[in-house]
Amino acid sequence: MATTAPLDLNNVQGDILEGLGKKNESFLFFRIKHGQAASFRHHLRSLIPLITSTTEAKDFHHTIREGKKEASRHGKQFPLVENSGVNISFSQKGLVALGITDDIGDAGFKAGMQSDAVALGDDLADWDEKFKTEIHGVIGVTANSRHVQDRTFDKIKKIFEVDCKDATIEEVTFLAGHVRPGAESGHEHFGFNDGLSQPAVKDVDAGVTSEPGEAPVRQGIILLGREGDAVQRPSWALDGSFLAFRYLKQLVPEFDAFLEANPLPGFPISPAPGDPTSAELLGARLVGRWKSGAPIDLTPLRDDPSLAHSQDFHFDPNSQERCPFAAHIRKTNPRSDLPATARELHRIIRRGIAFGPEVTHEEKRAKRSSNDEKLERGLLFVCYQANLANGFQFQQKTWANNEKFPPKTGNTPSVPTPGIDPIIGVGTDGFPREMVGVNPAEATQTLDFTAKWVIPRGGEYFFTPSISALKDTFAARQ
Repeated sequence: MATTAPLDLNNVQGDILEGLGKKNESFLFFRIKHGQAASFRHHLRSLIPLITSTTEAKDFHHTIREGKKEASRHGKQFPLVENSGVNISFSQKGLVALGITDDIGDAGFKAGMQSDAVALGDDLADWDEKFKTEIHGVIGVTANSRHVQDRTFDKIKKIFEVDCKDATIEEVTFLAGHVRPGAESGHEHFGFNDGLSQPAVKDVDAGVTSEPGEAPVRQGIILLGREGDAVQRPSWALDGSFLAFRYLKQLVPEFDAFLEANPLPGFPISPAPGDPTSAELLGARLVGRWKSGAPIDLTPLRDDPSLAHSQDFHFDPNSQERCPFAAHIRKTNPRSDLPATARELHRIIRRGIAFGPEVTHEEKRAKRSSNDEKLERGLLFVCYQANLANGFQFQQKTWANNEKFPPKTGNTPSVPTPGIDPIIGVGTDGFPREMVGVNPAEATQTLDFTAKWVIPRGGEYFFTPSISALKDTFAARQ
């Protein structure tokens, strides 16, 4: 799909290139009611003015940054700004329900995530039954307060006449996320700073800096129809993006208990004030970062929060002394383990938010997650890309689940098979959940982590159209 028109950020839905401002984010998964496609289109036309564009998302973040600077200069606390963001995405089944029959050019999207679950390593027995039913789309709403979010959802439900006889959508399921409290804000439930090392996008100012030595990714890595997207697309798909949604349950007490039960022998070597416990060091080496976000490649034996947002590090392709080959951040962004040109196609922009309450005292004592569904916690994972097979699917199947990645067969001296990603990896073809390199003093030592701490509970592949496509194709009068 050729185009010479420059990218217009007013036409790209917010959260793709610029994250939506959020302390709370909820997802309404819906199904268009049978025989109501025309009425749904009519209702959608009323929703479009509420959709947040990338420009609006950027403006909001600019207002917050400048407001905080001004408040700081006067020694004042910057007040909470009421704000909400809205976006909407559709599954392949949703396109069919609307009579949109063009081939969008992505096999994974067309098949849906449930058909891909086994290949991803999911156990469908763990999936919420609602994600095994037909889902046509998802409406995401972000806000800095629950009452603003609720008010926005009320507007949306009125637009689609939800719970009325003329409703055009029915709720399949509703998932609510929120940032964790206090010092844990921005951290996922295992305690690690999340959402770091996002790729910069060429000619898009989203406050993201490329890793040293890495050029910004071409726009077509994230947006359909732009430079770098080699697939033939229908014209209306321009400036849309594929959204991979994952409902991930985290077994936090079990993860913490594993760290405590498997201390690294001999560490810390000479304990000093501020040194991590052996369990903390093990957690950092499984993830590749300390809980502050500081990469262990830069500070291998002690956390340094000042390095939390540092991008200036490159893994040694011949060594895992500083960072194991199978560490989560090395599996999903291998940096110097692969040439930059080989990595670009597989970059994704990650969004998402934690959900569920903090671990209770009872769970901590039992070292076991409660069976009460109200106490379930985890991550509502969202990522955007222009090609699912190159993006999310590739990272999960070819990198995280592949015990031989990063490839080390040609190294001199030889190094052992890395093993799988300990956080999200699933052993395939009978390979156990294990990795090497956790102990910096014994690089070939194997760590067995048979138990899984992240349980996929469902998900789906969606397409997030441009705002003009919403108006001219999805909400078009027929």
